[in-house]
Amino acid sequence: MSSNVTPDAITSELPAIPADAPSIVVLISGSGSNLQALIDAQAHNQLSGKIVAVISNEPDAYGLTRAHDAGIDAVVLPHREYDSREAYDGALIKVIERHQPDIIVLAGFMRILTPRFVQRFLGKMLNIHPSLLPAYQGLNTHARVLADGASEHGCSVHFVTEELDGGPVAIQAALKIAADDTEATLKEKIHAREHLILPIAVNWFLDGRLQYSGTGATLDGIALPPEGLRLSHEDAADELDEA
Repeated sequence: MSSNVTPDAITSELPAIPADAPSIVVLISGSGSNLQALIDAQAHNQLSGKIVAVISNEPDAYGLTRAHDAGIDAVVLPHREYDSREAYDGALIKVIERHQPDIIVLAGFMRILTPRFVQRFLGKMLNIHPSLLPAYQGLNTHARVLADGASEHGCSVHFVTEELDGGPVAIQAALKIAADDTEATLKEKIHAREHLILPIAVNWFLDGRLQYSGTGATLDGIALPPEGLRLSHEDAADELDEA
């Protein structure tokens, strides 16, 4: 299987979401721009499920406003009110399980999860990360690629495992770094690519196409390569109508 994928049919409109559609819980910590991409996809019948709750560990996260405006249950669970990471994750498990989600999407959730939490939802969690994994795991990816003089950057959607940013990758979108790119311009371009590929991966999962196998990820029963399926710079730019 080629590691490249073209974006044909990825934005085609789905039938109206039924009442018994698969449920999605989204975890956030900040502005929630990737959450907004999912909300927009749902509003345009381009999401195979329904966002039933948005949970934030930060009380002032703007993503909570996005959820409220979309009529989605917005839950604040401040991590600073708990004595330990284990105690917080225990409370978070209880809140999530009330909503009985089919998938949990980490959309800018800036917490390192405990093994207990990961194992409870293993195979049901997807995270969006601003790099072409396995390169540049962790924080400050834009600054690091510029410091290294890299020619390519991108973003990845991957399953969450106990290894930070180390779970099997489902899909990536590449970006060629221009000579005049800065952290700010990279952030903007990568955000656009995140908003493009996150709904794709969520739909694949909810449609039963994307699965976690324990040793990797499969799409339509075929093992994905380490980088998942990758949108080239040209295909992503074309899909996003970039000049």
